[in-house]
Amino acid sequence: MKDLFLVTPPFTQLNTPYPATAYLKGFLTRKNINAHQMDLGIEVILELFSKKGLEKIFEIALQKNQIISENAQRIYALRDYYLLVINDVVEFLQGKNQTLARQICTENFLPEASRFDQPEDLDWAFGLMGMQDKAKHLATLFLEDLSDFITECIDEHFGFSRYAERLGRSANSFDELHDILQKELTHVDEVSIQLLDQQIKTHQPKLVCFSVPFPGNLYSTFRCAQFLKKEYPHIKIVMGGGFPNTELRSLTDARVFDFIDFITLDDGELPVELLANHILHPTKETPALKRTFVCEKGEVIYKNTTKQADYKQHELGTPDYSDLLLDKYISVIEIANPMHSLWSDGRWNKMTMAHGCYWGKCTFCDGSLNYIKSFEPNSAKLLVDRVEEIIAQTGEKGFHFVDEGAPPALMKSFALELLKRKLNITWWTNVRFEKSFTKDLCTLLQASGCIAVSGGLEVASDRLLKLINKGVSLEQVAQVTRNLTETGIMVHAYLMYGFPSETVQETIDSLEVVRQIFELGIVQSAYWHQFSLTAHSPVGLNPSAYGITPKHKEISFANNDVEFTDKTGIDHDLFSYGLKKSLFNFMHGLGFEIPLRDWFHPLPDGIRLPNTKIKSDFIQNCLEMENYSKTKDSANIVWLGGTPEVIRLKKSKKGRSWELYKMYFHEKTESYEISLEKEKGDWLLEVLQKISVKKEKLLTLADLKKDFETQFDDFEPFWHSKPINELREHSLLVL
Repeated sequence: MKDLFLVTPPFTQLNTPYPATAYLKGFLTRKNINAHQMDLGIEVILELFSKKGLEKIFEIALQKNQIISENAQRIYALRDYYLLVINDVVEFLQGKNQTLARQICTENFLPEASRFDQPEDLDWAFGLMGMQDKAKHLATLFLEDLSDFITECIDEHFGFSRYAERLGRSANSFDELHDILQKELTHVDEVSIQLLDQQIKTHQPKLVCFSVPFPGNLYSTFRCAQFLKKEYPHIKIVMGGGFPNTELRSLTDARVFDFIDFITLDDGELPVELLANHILHPTKETPALKRTFVCEKGEVIYKNTTKQADYKQHELGTPDYSDLLLDKYISVIEIANPMHSLWSDGRWNKMTMAHGCYWGKCTFCDGSLNYIKSFEPNSAKLLVDRVEEIIAQTGEKGFHFVDEGAPPALMKSFALELLKRKLNITWWTNVRFEKSFTKDLCTLLQASGCIAVSGGLEVASDRLLKLINKGVSLEQVAQVTRNLTETGIMVHAYLMYGFPSETVQETIDSLEVVRQIFELGIVQSAYWHQFSLTAHSPVGLNPSAYGITPKHKEISFANNDVEFTDKTGIDHDLFSYGLKKSLFNFMHGLGFEIPLRDWFHPLPDGIRLPNTKIKSDFIQNCLEMENYSKTKDSANIVWLGGTPEVIRLKKSKKGRSWELYKMYFHEKTESYEISLEKEKGDWLLEVLQKISVKKEKLLTLADLKKDFETQFDDFEPFWHSKPINELREHSLLVL
């Protein structure tokens, strides 16, 4: 028996668990609260996409007489081929039977429907990525064809990473979701409930906690809760996670509590602990709760009655991934782009370096909410301790730090700690493209295993970047992404269009900036998002300052995304397809020569697009405008290399003789040499040992200068000499 049962409802990701329940379980274990966790989403996917599951899907589709479109008819006609290979394909995507890649790549192994009608040149794309990745991509298209069949013939709400997402988006009223919950179960519902029921019978929990990160998890949560209320009325149900945290802060509809007993907001550890103590050890006293909605006498009441403060980050413990089917997750590649594939390919242990955002000023972001405004970093040592614990748990060395924006200073300390411990991991995270990311810091991050970063370029316009209060400029973004790319770290940029007051000219100019950064190769992947007004952002809290008028509705359920009108009157939906189509091509190294207007044809009559005002060499000029500044005395000096080979040479000139050191440095991909007089060579050899990345104590430039000048003259000429510049080009870092 387990006291608590933690559930991630369908669907989030196919390739790796969403981390919320792992964080909660790690915390609850520290508190001696017995919990079991389940990713219901991946278990439903594995049930549906099996030979047995597909046989049932084809049977139901025929019974419902819903096989209507030409694409669905083709899939049904090829059903024997799908049934023949489905189990093998899923196992291949789970990392087993890797030799199947060769058969998949013959392109006469998988049955093909509409998803295979793609314009991309796979041979070109996977010349960069390889046979295994090409096979994963083809296998992904195979699964997406089947997903389309399910959506058309079985369940219109189905999707791999979301389920009935529309019902959760801006559901100001509970009416539509409530009405659908009164209808018959879909086949996907039945599979979900059957799997959930098996776990409930096995573990017999007293409290079931649904973590609901996204709108696409909401419907399934209520379906499962509805089942539990009917079949296991003694079990209490709590809902928390990203969706309630952002959307349900204005909840008033009591009907929600026909399904759910408690809804918690923001950090879940203390609210769940208090609820667990209340349910597991009931007393006559009124329980003290933390940020929790309940329903009493038909009225929704928000209770925040405990005086206990939230736990600090170092008190939460290490995420615990036990119970999850870690070897069953499915790695897929939707787009033939190495950076873009990171979100769906590979088993990543998800962690955070810090709680909240250290910047927290972007005007489109939910800066008034706890998950953004409450910034609290972990220490580098604690992070690496947790990394080691998770490796021991899972056997996986890939880490995705899902921060709102990882602090550069903490990334530096984390990288140094990894290198000191000689711990080899692969990691990536989300950042702000700020000037702290110098070439040297990027070199350090790459040496520690950092392979990629994602970050918000948002609007490729300096005027709009200031309005957004992003704290960066296009010049700075260009230089930072260049530093990252040149040191071997891939870059993904989040892009935005339709920000309040954005003109058509600025949209076209933004696209030109994006075209240039891809053509120069300083960004490898990106995604356009249309601006969405959220109730808790600075724009949402003060819309008139941004020239927009919200369309207010009566709120009884979800309240985050808000409809609005912009004083410009521009319909930004007109540009969505063109922006995304052009970006798709740019990400594949195609279409740079196509005039920007051509991406948007056809447009409605009367709408003409202006030519861009951005000069064709704008980004190139940004890269050449490097701002050189004197190195601060407080900068840390770190040596990534090893001990050089030293050959002593005797030199003489005009009756004077001296000893010279030739130092040969061997790195993983190249070797180089420098020459120094013996005395300064001895000093350098000693200093390289002191500033080695393996040392606990970091030395500063001031420390080196002081030490040098106790033996020699002025440090500055030596620091800027040819031998030191050669070292700076390689493994001598200024941080």
